[in-house]
Amino acid sequence: MRISRADLADFAYFLALAKHCSFRRAGLELGVTSSALSHSLKGLEARIGVRLINRTSRSVTLTAAGEDLYAALTAPFDAIDTAVEGLNRHRDEPTVNVMELASSLLLSPVLPVFVDRYPGIAIDITVTNRFVDVVAQGADAGIRFGGTVPEDMIAQRLSSDIRRVVAGSPAYLERRGTPSHPRQLSNHRCLRIRLGDESIYHWEFEKGDDVIAMEVPGAISLDQSQLVLGLALAGTGLAYLPEPTVSPLVERGLLRPVLSDWAPMGSGFHIYYPSRRQLPAGLRLLIDLIRELQPLGL
Repeated sequence: MRISRADLADFAYFLALAKHCSFRRAGLELGVTSSALSHSLKGLEARIGVRLINRTSRSVTLTAAGEDLYAALTAPFDAIDTAVEGLNRHRDEPTVNVMELASSLLLSPVLPVFVDRYPGIAIDITVTNRFVDVVAQGADAGIRFGGTVPEDMIAQRLSSDIRRVVAGSPAYLERRGTPSHPRQLSNHRCLRIRLGDESIYHWEFEKGDDVIAMEVPGAISLDQSQLVLGLALAGTGLAYLPEPTVSPLVERGLLRPVLSDWAPMGSGFHIYYPSRRQLPAGLRLLIDLIRELQPLGL
């Protein structure tokens, strides 16, 4: 049998299937759909004339021929991966698309250490709260809350889950009163959060089995957390922010948390990218350093 370029691509798909014994997990690694993997496998089996994988509704297993092919292909493809990985040092600096909160809470404590430890490595960081297709934008990776990471991306956790809190300035609370239940927010001025898809975020609360998500009232809607914080400090209204953003100001008496017994935990920050292959060396080092320093826990 003469090997074609199509065969090489199908062999790579087969190796991922053989490694994971799962179309879903293999698809996540490669950044393709399960149906694309299935189509590739059928074409490969048809060309070589043997069945490679037995698939049922509950399991994916290798046939004897599949086991032989997997053993034969693993070393050559590992050698290719190693060669490509070695080229990463010749690439331009990695580009990372980061939401604003991740830039201040996660990267600000880490980047000074990074530039000291790796003085020869450059990283290009773009900060935006808009939901961006990192592939279409030419970025190598993005950093967002875990619940907003696209499903077709490889993702790695960079922080522990983060509590969300409501806080206001002492002057505001003295003037408007302190809510004891989320529904009482209807009588308050709230600084509304506009998400990256332009929708207005519904503030979320949890207490025991009670879960509330509500669109709060407010004359101001915005998508920059530092501006939210500044307005809250000025007494303009109540803010809903990650606890690490608010805590230093609470300790100084500049803000007061409210509804603390309703404060929910939310997903922490994750870095995501299209494929494990060809990840720039600088980006790998940044991920490793964040996980080492753990500015928000892990």
